[in-house]
Amino acid sequence: MEEKFKSGFISLIGRTNVGKSTILNALVGEKLAAVANKTQTTRTAIRAIVNRKNAQLIFIDTPGIHKPKSKLSETMLETSFTFITDVDVILFVIDATSKEIGRGDTKILEKLKNSNAKVILVMNKIDMVSNKETLLHVIDLYQKEYPFVAVVPISATKKENIEVLLDEIEKNLKEGPAYYNQEEYTDQTLRQLAEEIIREKALRLLQDEVPHGIYIEVENMKRKKTAKKEPIYHIEATLYCLRESHKGIIIGKNGLMLKKIGTYAREDLEKMLGTKVDLKLWVKVSKDWINNDKIVKQFKIK
Repeated sequence: MEEKFKSGFISLIGRTNVGKSTILNALVGEKLAAVANKTQTTRTAIRAIVNRKNAQLIFIDTPGIHKPKSKLSETMLETSFTFITDVDVILFVIDATSKEIGRGDTKILEKLKNSNAKVILVMNKIDMVSNKETLLHVIDLYQKEYPFVAVVPISATKKENIEVLLDEIEKNLKEGPAYYNQEEYTDQTLRQLAEEIIREKALRLLQDEVPHGIYIEVENMKRKKTAKKEPIYHIEATLYCLRESHKGIIIGKNGLMLKKIGTYAREDLEKMLGTKVDLKLWVKVSKDWINNDKIVKQFKIK
């Protein structure tokens, strides 16, 4: 008998820096979300699509749970909690190296109790846990707080147990149609993907106080041909920051930092687009943009 086709929406929720974006990229096999060893990397809800033989899984990566300190932070938190109720399956991602349930995870657990979605506990970073008993202790702590349909320990960076997680998600989905074409892996536009790639490089390279005070805007993105008739993308983007001092750090001495951000971003853009890229970057100051309603609304759910 032919197996019935399943589909559904799956959200990833967890504290900042537990590796949700890395998991998303590992599940899809594409670079969709910014990944950096810094908190609050994801700002919007990023949708990614995994097409399997008899299922279509639509993932939503949400901003990490944190204490809001600006209008941007409040919008990020609102986005995260929205996708606790409007999905079929929730991946509650925790850091496997933690030894107890922290305040942020407790808050998430309380929110989960108001959801009708099936919840899978995903323990990321198991490659950093040497003691199996410690892992079992943490699992026991969480299982006493919530009736998870499954617990899946993984390592997103090493892609360990990623297929196990996909199988578990599919098992918990209902019969449904394919919402997207089989060739698609995200509903983000090329501009959004380009902005995410540039922002990731800035996050990785800049000092701690600068990265979360920047946002990227691709102002021009055109596919043309070189003099040798080879395809090339011309991309122009602006990095907006909060202060003049930050602008100096982003540009760097003799423009070296901005050049480095551009070089690394161009490499990823060429892989994504499958063609040469001419990338031009500018830096501008947009004071207190994180509390500017006109700018912050760009990060709201659409």
